[in-house]
Amino acid sequence: MKPFSYERARSPAEAAAAAARTPGARFIAGGTNLLDLMKLGIESPVHLIDVNRLALDRIDATPEGGLRIGALVRNTDLAADPRVRRDYGVLSRALLAGASGQLRNRATTAGNLLQRTRCPYFYDTNLPCNKRVPGSGCSAIGGFSRQHAVVGGSNSCIATHPSDMAVAMRVLDATVETVRPDGKARVIPIADFHRLPGNTPPIETALEPGELITAVTLPKPIGGVQVYRKVRDRASYAFALVSVAAIVQPDGTGRVALGGVAAKPWRVEAAEAQMPQGARAVTERLLAEARPTEENQFKLTLAYRTIAAALTQAKG
Repeated sequence: MKPFSYERARSPAEAAAAAARTPGARFIAGGTNLLDLMKLGIESPVHLIDVNRLALDRIDATPEGGLRIGALVRNTDLAADPRVRRDYGVLSRALLAGASGQLRNRATTAGNLLQRTRCPYFYDTNLPCNKRVPGSGCSAIGGFSRQHAVVGGSNSCIATHPSDMAVAMRVLDATVETVRPDGKARVIPIADFHRLPGNTPPIETALEPGELITAVTLPKPIGGVQVYRKVRDRASYAFALVSVAAIVQPDGTGRVALGGVAAKPWRVEAAEAQMPQGARAVTERLLAEARPTEENQFKLTLAYRTIAAALTQAKG
């Protein structure tokens, strides 16, 4: 057990300032990911800042007709909210596809976005991992890579992002609201929030040191039939090999985002112009830059079939 200090923040700005003031500090809310990482010695924060008492657990309508989801809204409550189920069905379905009921009762909106990869080499501290120890190497490259990224990876990392919720947020064009250590607010489009690994795999989001997520805002509902399909190795409590969040309008146009294929929810807006032409055209454009390994080459076919199934389901 490594010792650490602890405090309860009284405001978002105070929490952010405390994090910036103490190198190695971490925010904690539900703790469903962080506590596991601490037990395994992957994360060793010197200071924990408890944000559970901050007033960030509401879902409110916005003047523009959307919803503002507080950072501390639990996944269960978000999935069950009548407005989310009615107007943002893809988000509710994505949340219910993730983890277990017990974990969804604790996991928060912000924490879900900030999940770290479930790459087995990241979790094995005996093996090199550039996310864990920069410059040590990527064991997945040349190793067992069945679950890893087929697009957006680099020579430093081919891990995937595990969140189902983030894929739905991406297809809905959500924005992430934050507060910086100086107390100033910032808004980050979800498209820019998660980062590809490049040469700096440990830098996974656009957040600055000490910056705290306060809310996620959904724009005005766009209607359409909303579908979330997740393909995994077992029917429950497993992360996606491929997942598809799709919104299809009556005229055949719409939006598509993929999970399980990259270090961030994967959406290429130019591919959506191909939706009236069918799943094959969409998939080819979405994964035009794919660089799969021999072990995960199957994901390209699986992505096509899952997109085809999602579009067929949406069209009835």
